[in-house]
Amino acid sequence: MKYNSLNDNFRLCILVAFLIFPFEMQGQTLQGGISYRMLRQIEIAQPKGPAQKGLQHSMASSNIDSLALNASRLEQINPHFMYETVKQDIQNQYESGRCWCFTGLNVLRGAFAAAHLDTMVVDYSQAYLYFYDQLEKSNLMLQGCIDTANKPMDDTRVIFFFKKPLHDGGTFCGIIDLIRKYGLVPASVQQETYQANHNKKITQLLNRKLRMFGLELRRMVHEGQTETSIIKRKTEMLGIIYNMLSLAVGTPVKHFKYAFRNTQGRPVTQEKEYTPMTFYQATIGELDYDDYIMVMNDPRRPYYKTYKVLYARHLYDGHDWKYLNLPMKDIETIAVASIKDGIKMYSSYDSEKQRNNRTAYCDLDNYDYDSLFGTSFRMSKEDRISTYDSGSTHAMTLTAVDLDAQGNPIRWKAENTFGTDFGVNGGYVIMSNRWLEEYMFRLVAKKKYAPAFLVKAYEQKPTEVYPEDPLFGEDR
Repeated sequence: MKYNSLNDNFRLCILVAFLIFPFEMQGQTLQGGISYRMLRQIEIAQPKGPAQKGLQHSMASSNIDSLALNASRLEQINPHFMYETVKQDIQNQYESGRCWCFTGLNVLRGAFAAAHLDTMVVDYSQAYLYFYDQLEKSNLMLQGCIDTANKPMDDTRVIFFFKKPLHDGGTFCGIIDLIRKYGLVPASVQQETYQANHNKKITQLLNRKLRMFGLELRRMVHEGQTETSIIKRKTEMLGIIYNMLSLAVGTPVKHFKYAFRNTQGRPVTQEKEYTPMTFYQATIGELDYDDYIMVMNDPRRPYYKTYKVLYARHLYDGHDWKYLNLPMKDIETIAVASIKDGIKMYSSYDSEKQRNNRTAYCDLDNYDYDSLFGTSFRMSKEDRISTYDSGSTHAMTLTAVDLDAQGNPIRWKAENTFGTDFGVNGGYVIMSNRWLEEYMFRLVAKKKYAPAFLVKAYEQKPTEVYPEDPLFGEDR
């Protein structure tokens, strides 16, 4: 029995050795994996000592930004600027991605005030425009499913439509297209709803419906059904989407009475009957693409060339985002000229990077992550874009600038859309010029503020680029 027991133990040891051996060899020799030797080297290289232990304790119970906050950047931020457009009420998009809508309407109501020498004000309804934005984007998705029905489900374009059928982000192109088609109404006529301000759930439900509808339309195409029957069914589908939006955002008003008011809120005109289109014409006149130059800073691509982002539009029959790619210095020149003339601009940024949310101040040295972690996080703007680390994510209304003795911008100011409680300046964001050069991407300005050679360059035939590009997210 003793002999057999020893024999059994020996065989067991041999079996265990054979089972373990392949894993050890794999960890040691399979190229590309973390070998045990590599892991040991990593462990030996780790910082040691009381300071490291103290950092571990602090980070276990503290916000990283609180630990990395650069105390030397906490000086009082001067809210006054050399050149500033007229102030207007700060808006709040709440828990929605509609910064493009709020910012676009902020620009237009600012232009209305400037046209009336700041004696009259108007507030436009974001909910009204958002309703039609979501309806039009739904149609864009459904028609896209029809157009690509003969492509496989893993085709890039098919994936584009089904992955995110509906979203609440956008660009200034959408503002122009939507207003030219549906007009505008005052904020008092169609007010914000809870679902408009907190639209995550309704967007999820709409996306579920659109995916179901998209699959159905693809099947109808595959079955060889007539174009008439397919469009009839798409119209029925959009009727369901319309009803869901009406319940969540409110049915768009068709006519209303309105009297214009001054900055103190007192009526300065008689109450009059309007439709969305006549109100748009009364307050804006005519939105014309030819009046604007849309520019972008993308150091990955040649400057002074135009580009068009396919499907970066809100309406199926609308305008894709077309822009002239410029160095930041040229963009700054346009922006300074517009602000000096009292005209606000649509602009967008990677706004959360190095932004102190308590002060609403943006500067490259607000947070010292390098010292906190003992390694550098510095990347060029080009590399950040290429690796999806940075891109256009949030729109704000550019309103003010400070210049040095040579006329170069030092810092900027923008109306944000997070309400008056964001930061210490009543909802405004202040940006150093060096931060703006790193994290600003889009600017929309009147052509008259751009040098003639840039306006001419903007008229070039654009090179088409695809929406999957890391830079071209929707402003949210």
